[in-house]
Amino acid sequence: MNRRIIFLTVLLAAWLASRPEAFSEDNVKLAQTGMQFLSVVSDARAAAMAGAMTTVPLRSASLFFNPACMADMNEEVDVAFSRTWWIANIQHNMASISFRPENGDYGVFGLSFQGVDYGDDIYGTRVDATVPQGYVDTGTLEASGLAIGLGYAKAISEPFSVGGQVRWVRQHLGESLVPVAGGGTEMKKNQQEVFAFDFGTVFRTGLKSFAFGMSVRNFSREVTYEQESFPLPLTFTLGVSMDAMDFFSDRSLVNSVLVSIDAVHNRDYYEQVFFGLDCKVLDVLSIRGGYITSSDEAGFSVGAGVTKFGAAVDYAFAPFGVFDNVHRISVRFSM
Repeated sequence: MNRRIIFLTVLLAAWLASRPEAFSEDNVKLAQTGMQFLSVVSDARAAAMAGAMTTVPLRSASLFFNPACMADMNEEVDVAFSRTWWIANIQHNMASISFRPENGDYGVFGLSFQGVDYGDDIYGTRVDATVPQGYVDTGTLEASGLAIGLGYAKAISEPFSVGGQVRWVRQHLGESLVPVAGGGTEMKKNQQEVFAFDFGTVFRTGLKSFAFGMSVRNFSREVTYEQESFPLPLTFTLGVSMDAMDFFSDRSLVNSVLVSIDAVHNRDYYEQVFFGLDCKVLDVLSIRGGYITSSDEAGFSVGAGVTKFGAAVDYAFAPFGVFDNVHRISVRFSM
């Protein structure tokens, strides 16, 4: 067992060492992807930890990071809601629910919802050479994004869990008047739908609380727009985590100091590394921080949370460079 743990740890360290660009401040785009709203982290606890959640149990909200972590849920039902006040008055909303029947003998089932409200009105125009200004107003565009998922997780053995999720994803970018063959015009809906798949694993090594895991998110066919096709923001992640308090006997004040690190391979960025820290005090208050490498605007994030009587309220704050500061709030109920 210990040899396997050492091998996996050395393998991850060697991979990070071979990718120095992961720590570079220059963020080089490698490809283009569609439906970018799927990349926004909505959960406040996760956002405060810079999204380093591949091996961190988050009950039903694990569906947005690594579905396998949902198998660690001990409660029968968990419900979570989150709201993100994103840049440019855009709002992201997330909800999830998970159910663990028969004490987990049949695994854990989950439902997820992710939606985006693009905020301020977007005004449309159309070229028209018959009017003095050369264009006419076409009213406001109604843009939206939506993802609904069904997930499942199961502990194959005491240390090893697997999980997956299938999501129906839709993006609507308003309507437009386009010419048709033979003359005339028709109104066209700019809308795309696709099924996406997420899956992952978690291995609890038995060396204290050290865990190792991986996840793949947003695997799908390419979505065709007017002239080009793009995939969803496909992401591969390797992660490790451990409670630093495993090395201390006195937990009367500080209950846990969870350290989590994710190595992330994005389709449209060079590799990134997410660092997350979650310190829980008096079994009630959590203080969190995180850092993302190789990002244009994101970097440090902080947050806090309160947990009591099966309920939790979390908040996260993240400066976003030249854009607005980003705020997130999450509420969770477990029973």
